[in-house]
Amino acid sequence: MASITGSVEFEVRRPRRSVIVGILLVVWVAAYFLLRGIDTLVLGGQETTAFHRWLTDHRDDVGQGNAVFDAIRVGVDHFVVLLQNVLSQPSYGRPVPVIGWLGVVAVAAYLAWAFGTWKVALLTAAGLGFVGMQGLWQESMDTLSLTIAAVLLSLLVAIPLGIWAGLSNRAFRVATLVLDLMQTLPTFVYLAPLTLFFAIGPAAATIATVIYAAPPAVRLTAHAIRSVPLESVEAARSLGSTRGQTLTKVLLPMSRSTVVVGINQTIMAALSMVTVAALIDAPGLGQTVLTALQTLDVGVAFNAGLAIVVIAIVLDRVTTAAGDRPWRTASVRRKVLLGAGAVGVLVAVWFSRTYVWAAEFPDTVNIGSRIAVIATDVTNWVQDTFGGFTYGVRDAVTNGLLNPLEALLTGSPWWLVATVVVALAAVLGSWRGAVPAAVCSGLLVVTGLWHDSMITLASTLLATVVVVAVGLALGVWAGRKHRVDTWIRPVLDAGQTMPPFVYLVPFLALFGTSRFTAIAAAVVYAVPVTTKIVADGIKAVPVATVEAANSVGSSSWQVISKVQLPVARRAITLAVNQGLIYVLAMVVVGGLVGAGALGYDVAAGFAQSELYGKGLAAGLAIVLLGVLLDRITQAAARTRKFNGTVRGDKL
Repeated sequence: MASITGSVEFEVRRPRRSVIVGILLVVWVAAYFLLRGIDTLVLGGQETTAFHRWLTDHRDDVGQGNAVFDAIRVGVDHFVVLLQNVLSQPSYGRPVPVIGWLGVVAVAAYLAWAFGTWKVALLTAAGLGFVGMQGLWQESMDTLSLTIAAVLLSLLVAIPLGIWAGLSNRAFRVATLVLDLMQTLPTFVYLAPLTLFFAIGPAAATIATVIYAAPPAVRLTAHAIRSVPLESVEAARSLGSTRGQTLTKVLLPMSRSTVVVGINQTIMAALSMVTVAALIDAPGLGQTVLTALQTLDVGVAFNAGLAIVVIAIVLDRVTTAAGDRPWRTASVRRKVLLGAGAVGVLVAVWFSRTYVWAAEFPDTVNIGSRIAVIATDVTNWVQDTFGGFTYGVRDAVTNGLLNPLEALLTGSPWWLVATVVVALAAVLGSWRGAVPAAVCSGLLVVTGLWHDSMITLASTLLATVVVVAVGLALGVWAGRKHRVDTWIRPVLDAGQTMPPFVYLVPFLALFGTSRFTAIAAAVVYAVPVTTKIVADGIKAVPVATVEAANSVGSSSWQVISKVQLPVARRAITLAVNQGLIYVLAMVVVGGLVGAGALGYDVAAGFAQSELYGKGLAAGLAIVLLGVLLDRITQAAARTRKFNGTVRGDKL
């Protein structure tokens, strides 16, 4: 018998994942032509299932009469009303708020100067003055009141939780799991369940905003605490500092800039949610935008959307400046100036409480109506001049891509689609993707909204393909060229500060009410986050690795395709994941401008009491879609890439 000497290497070839995916898709298309129209679970717009009717019948059994929920609702309502009395609504027997417009502008500008710079103070005063000149002062102050209430309540919960997660590994792991789930849910999802407990109104809107806005502050506070150098902590403890002193004297001061970034992100999330919460009767600019979108009044929607953008820019700049400001004691000169400024602020507040002209924003200069007329005229001109092109693009994409994909998803039997989804999840992410896919698919059937879920999924997938293509191109460009990154980074940051409602307005003007309008808005909404993640991933590729590829004569394309993209694969997968979540959020909001499906079901549930249960089920279906897409992409990111080869051990 011959002996084995040395070593033997053998290879077992496995089909590439792309080949398996291609085979699955071909089989699916073939089965579609044989089985289309069977078991599609179609449900009409006004039709409901027994599950929907049960939810509607029992909606008052959950929160009404419960002392805890009633106490929370009353407490939050009183807090919001207090802020409205101070900033926006007639209060305490007076026809004006406690602080009139002049006092609000003075206080806001002073705080921007105290925590930032004089340039930010000027921007704050100019921004608030501009929204007043738009004729939207009271609406803007209502929005600001709800935002302030939600942010304060969010930080009251988020900062302690973030500190706890930063100090405890166990708390950090639990918080990460919960926050990952919360940040995959679109804004619409938070609204319907909370109306069960707190009824429709400002309280439910504020609590929904608190839940939506808290995760960034928790996550970034925990990250900041855990990023403090261990040497600094050990040095403090070696000097006899207690845990409390170490936290307050070392950890929090050294984490200040990152914590402020978390506060900034919480403020932006709160403003975004407050506008969307107009669907459950939250006052402010969101109501104006919502009414204008429902009546297709692009001019009014643009004017209100512009006010939201101005407020978002002001809040973003103030908090960013506060985070960038060096942590040091103010100079004597600055203290004197701040003291003099405080006196000026008190004088302005006194004027705003004494004189009508300083309390009610003057209506002699109202540029809002002019802006609305100009926006309407521009919209009409664009539609008349470019309507043939824009509507042609809309129809070409709809008929050539969206309709076939939607027909495949909605016309196939539900069990066939579910089987294909689970199989694709297993191929891309092994059992980590297959199990959530199977559970979510089954629960989608239970919601009774399978057909509408597939319509939403079709728009989401098409928009995501475009987002990933654009995000990859821009991200690689920005990651390789520092100057390009410097140019486009502020634009991307600004794009992430704007609430979803704002994106719908220009595309409504360009494409009218249609599913394509929601897709176009979703692409613009999701491209910034995708681009930034890809760019950061490309920049993180070791310089030595790139230089090694260049030294052997690789072209730029070879360096990108063979080195940078493979090394940055995890970042790219994360970009795809975030792109999917952002697209889903906007596609759902697009139900207000003709996208229909789940977004329309949620909105209809708030508007028509007999469809409340269906709207609640639609919110659950959106959650399931979000979890399904998130779990599959995350599982794919964790699966090791073998390039189709499994190598055996040497013998």
